[in-house]
Amino acid sequence: VMTQADLKKRAAELTKLIGPVEKAVDALDIALFGRMVAKAADMNVEAAASFAHAISTHRVSNEVEFFTALDDLQEEPGSAHMGSLEFNSATYYRYVSLDLGQLAHSLGIADSGNTDDLKKAIAAFTQALFVAVPNARQTTQSGASPWEFARVLVRKGQRLQMPFEKPVKASGEGFLQPSVQELKAYLDKKEKLSGSLFGKLAAYDWGEDDSFSIDALIAALQSHVQ
Repeated sequence: VMTQADLKKRAAELTKLIGPVEKAVDALDIALFGRMVAKAADMNVEAAASFAHAISTHRVSNEVEFFTALDDLQEEPGSAHMGSLEFNSATYYRYVSLDLGQLAHSLGIADSGNTDDLKKAIAAFTQALFVAVPNARQTTQSGASPWEFARVLVRKGQRLQMPFEKPVKASGEGFLQPSVQELKAYLDKKEKLSGSLFGKLAAYDWGEDDSFSIDALIAALQSHVQ
């Protein structure tokens, strides 16, 4: 059984091994998503990225899939396991923010002035967001759907996401276009109402101009790193 003194001693030893956080260059995943060590506060890293759960922009009715599974070696007839899964097909909105100042600090870039690593981090983060899909149920549902549209704001200000408080209604072209228009209108309105507090440095719409690829978006975002 370890006493509080033992725990504090171990925490001090761990901190000594990696050094103070402000001097430690952490892996990109730790810098992005943070780290908490309850017994060694000096090792904590503030997350540079934040994510909101994906929400549908419209009303959705779930479908139900009933399934059974058989045991290869079962001695009696019947199902070894049965259950049900709910799934749907919808237009989803996802909000993500990235604090470049915090990221540079956590990676040790703020003091070194080496912006190449920060540009590489922006590229890796953006590419990962584009290709990332849930891993579960891929063999039966294959949910491999990247972005259809993204508005990327480069700002100095409070984080801002679209609530979609009023569900959009499908037009003759489905839910995607009404969702995009609602997103644009809401963010444009917030920009006007916020005035100088909005702090916009640049804005990029991806998905409508087919000459503006994901690589072009990454290059545009990297151009803001000085």
